[in-house]
Amino acid sequence: MSSHHREKSQEKDQPAVAFSGRPAGPADSEQTDPAGVGNSTQVSEAAGSLNEQLQKLQSEKQELTNTLVRRQADFENYRKRMEKERQQDRHRAVEGFIENLLPVLDAFDRALENADDSASAEYIKGFEMIRRQLADSMVKQGLKRIEAVGKEFNPHFHHAIERVETHAHPDGIVIAEMQPGYVFHDRVLRPAMVRVACQPEGKPASASREN
Repeated sequence: MSSHHREKSQEKDQPAVAFSGRPAGPADSEQTDPAGVGNSTQVSEAAGSLNEQLQKLQSEKQELTNTLVRRQADFENYRKRMEKERQQDRHRAVEGFIENLLPVLDAFDRALENADDSASAEYIKGFEMIRRQLADSMVKQGLKRIEAVGKEFNPHFHHAIERVETHAHPDGIVIAEMQPGYVFHDRVLRPAMVRVACQPEGKPASASREN
């Protein structure tokens, strides 16, 4: 066999090597990142967005809480104002009724003061009981009698109908009450009609006492 035929026979016996038509690139040598390092930017952005939304929700919650507190305070003030107005309306209604009863009370007082000895004791006792019951009912509603005799004259509570010259009492002291005055829930319903002491002019108190 010639040398040319032996070379061809050797070439047939060698195994063929297959080559891919696509050149090797960097993608063939890289593997998937198991730690997710490549997604760290997206995770950071998502966390920032969530934090921003959380802060917004907290701000809205605080604003709603403040609004609720203001609304509750406004309602409480409104409730108190309405309750005060209703109380004042009730007082005005009772005040008008009591004011109409004061002449009745005065009539009882005059009847008892002018009762003579010949009047029946039971009759006087009955009058006193009726007068006391009427006065007690009015006091329970808020009526209070103004103190007058022995007090210093006060134009807010007393109405002077006469000034009496005297050395027996200091100047400006109420010495007699002609008609009682009344206060209803700290408001003067009727001033007391009184006589007020005054010092005589031109005569010193010591000289008057000597005479």
